[in-house]
Amino acid sequence: MLVQFFIEKYKKKEPIMKADILKLINRKYKEQFPEILRRAAERMELVFGLELKETNGSNNSYDLISQLDVTKGGSLCGGMGLPKTGLLMTLLGVIFVNGNRATEKDIWEFLNALGIYAGRRHLLFGELRKFITKDLVQDKYLEYRQVPNSDPPCYEFLWGPRSQAETTKMKVLDFMAKYNDTVPSSFPALYEEALRDEEERAGAKVEATASSTPTASASSRAKSSSFSHIW
Repeated sequence: MLVQFFIEKYKKKEPIMKADILKLINRKYKEQFPEILRRAAERMELVFGLELKETNGSNNSYDLISQLDVTKGGSLCGGMGLPKTGLLMTLLGVIFVNGNRATEKDIWEFLNALGIYAGRRHLLFGELRKFITKDLVQDKYLEYRQVPNSDPPCYEFLWGPRSQAETTKMKVLDFMAKYNDTVPSSFPALYEEALRDEEERAGAKVEATASSTPTASASSRAKSSSFSHIW
């Protein structure tokens, strides 16, 4: 019931008020409110890739925020007004777990275990094979290519440039951990790799900032010099 309430609020772009949530919960369960809210929020995240965030410090209202940018339209915008981000995060997780590349067989074996099959139209995600091998590839969330020297030819998936820009290995690992009701550090090798990825990203940001500083300083000096000539 609470998940359906969240879905309606997201589709209408309305804030989620704590008072409204409490009205939906039977009085005898009000003491379990934090746990009930946590479970509903977790389901929204795992299915739709939507995180429940407080909109103020008093816990009186919440908003649902997509883990990836769905404001520009494209393949992640579902026909029912709900994003397909949760499925993409799942695919990115399968790729990460398999050494940053997953064969088409790996992907479908995992999805089949979730009850999602190629050639069978899904209520939320539509025609899955087209969505995964064409739509997500066209929008650069995934890279889909033939495995080198494979005979007969087989194909594999990698993270696309847009996924690399909009999310991180740590965020995907956190998503996977929630799916398995555990924490990221429960996967030591993946956690170490995700930490290295965070460090590399932080280092790249510092380098980018440092490289732009001399240019900014030179521009500032030039403007100051020009300004002094006016006086």
